[in-house]
Amino acid sequence: RVARMRGIISAAGYVPYHRLRREAITEVMGGAPGRGTRSVASYDEDTTTLGVEAARLCLRSAPGAPSPSALVFATATPTYLDKTNATAIHAALRLDADVLATDAGGAVRSATGALLGALRGTEPTLVVTADVRTGLPNGADERDGGDAGAALLIGEGEGVIAEHLGSASRTEEFLDRWRVPGDRSKSWEERFAETRYVPLAEEAYAAALKAADLGPDDVDRLIVAGMHGRAVKRVAGKLSGGRDVLVDDRTRAIGNPGTAQSGLLLADALESASPGQVIVLVHLADGADAVVLRTTDAIATATPARTVAAQVAAGDDSLPYAKFLSWRGMLEPEPPRRPTPARASAPAASRRSDWKFGFVGSRDRESGALHLPPARVSFAGGNVDDMEPAPVADALATIATFTVDKLAYSPSPPTVFAVLDFDGGGRLACELTDVDADAVAIGDRVEMTFRRLNEADGIANYFWKARPVREGTSADGAPAGGEA
Repeated sequence: RVARMRGIISAAGYVPYHRLRREAITEVMGGAPGRGTRSVASYDEDTTTLGVEAARLCLRSAPGAPSPSALVFATATPTYLDKTNATAIHAALRLDADVLATDAGGAVRSATGALLGALRGTEPTLVVTADVRTGLPNGADERDGGDAGAALLIGEGEGVIAEHLGSASRTEEFLDRWRVPGDRSKSWEERFAETRYVPLAEEAYAAALKAADLGPDDVDRLIVAGMHGRAVKRVAGKLSGGRDVLVDDRTRAIGNPGTAQSGLLLADALESASPGQVIVLVHLADGADAVVLRTTDAIATATPARTVAAQVAAGDDSLPYAKFLSWRGMLEPEPPRRPTPARASAPAASRRSDWKFGFVGSRDRESGALHLPPARVSFAGGNVDDMEPAPVADALATIATFTVDKLAYSPSPPTVFAVLDFDGGGRLACELTDVDADAVAIGDRVEMTFRRLNEADGIANYFWKARPVREGTSADGAPAGGEA
């Protein structure tokens, strides 16, 4: 039975560093003061980069797990249409070419659809979800939304930390939330959605427990996720039956990250779970899905690379509302008076894919010298074409020197550039992100993160930046040139 046990091997969430205080909105727009904060993707983050960060944490949390045979990326706010977004995540994770990478996008329900498809499959599958939620200024979607990513590695064997016991779905066509391409999300009056979601959730929950041969009293932790707060609250009250089993939905601190919410809350619950606990996820979106899991003995020794709780606690809530609006394209400030970037070259990116997406340098086989970016000729001894790949994405580095540039083009000036010395060798001039320009200092420790450098002609130009290592949120890095 152990060999055939299928479920979650590893789970992780990624919460961006920036927070917007809801009070900051009402201070500008008026109205009743909001409470708490919402997570905000930085100007150089999108759903693809959020997914990469979550997936990196997920794979780092299970170093001995089998490599995924497929990667499925679900988001309601993709960077590209026509082009597959999952391929950039595939490249950043340096997965093998025979690993299928595909999108399951366009709707919030695609998150649980991808999860259920993986749980009912046979191959190791990495399910990645992400969302960037916003709305018109002073609206409910702007106030209550959030940005985040999540990743779940699904497979079989002794490494499974949460076994899939059963699941059920109820589907019904009704209009509660919609968006046409290029527009912002709209929703029907919430009382209507409540009348549809509550019975569907009750039916799916009961059917999933029956499939798992369990009853409501066997449930130790209950997660209820969905975009309609009123329906979620009503369903949570009915299904919990007054028992203290509900998992905190984190909306007070980070808002509702849409497509990523169910995976993020599931990862959060697993990070604090003990062996033998029954966890049920109920997701409300165009119907209801219920997934029943039971944690195994393996969860007792699982070590998350970075917990959701730590990331929630480490957020910075000093983001001004005007800067948030400019990041979202609602407010266009005067840009630096320098030319905007040209669009990225597709052939050039393809030729240097390992460096651009995987952050792989080269190491001289004879001298051990690390070259960033990769080189054919070694600076130590002059050896030619005698290099081996050296992945550096998980290495930590130290700032050797830096400059603050207020003239270079940036969607959010000023730009901070630094020269980094990587642990284990290697030096690189690199842009910093998620940083206060006035607080940067020589000797600061940084880690690498996958971001957007710029966008031109609709092409997102991805590469790696460095961000500060912050206490409680950063795992130890691998040696430079070590295995990612």
